[in-house]
Amino acid sequence: MIPTFETLSVSIENHVAHVQLNRPEKANAMNLPMWQELQVCFEYLSDAEDARVVVLSGAGKNFCAGIDLDMFAGVVGDAQSDPARAAEQLRQTILRLQDNLTAIEKCRKPVLAAIHGNCVGGGIDMVSCCDMRYCAEDAKFSIKEIDIG
Repeated sequence: MIPTFETLSVSIENHVAHVQLNRPEKANAMNLPMWQELQVCFEYLSDAEDARVVVLSGAGKNFCAGIDLDMFAGVVGDAQSDPARAAEQLRQTILRLQDNLTAIEKCRKPVLAAIHGNCVGGGIDMVSCCDMRYCAEDAKFSIKEIDIG
């Protein structure tokens, strides 16, 4: 039985698993539940006997707006009182998030990214973990982290 998720829509039909980022009202920005659910989802699909391939897409107008910056609000607040501890907390958070995406890379089934609209920052990291990437004509890629830091 396919697990249910808050931020992902998952189905398997004719041996094709379809994983859809499902936060269209937020341009599929990757909040903490999505990061965690991506890992659980791809670990499940890696072993799912009824899936032979996985297609990853985004609901709505955009594939993925990248990291939901609200996730880091607490870390930025701590930076004023102790910048070194805040930097280490941010580093540990980023390492955990990278581990979540590694589940896509380690999936034993081929993972195909179907990209449309905007694919920003963390979304580019996500599709880089896929085996193949297919883009619609309207796909646009951007890495904005340099503007944040």
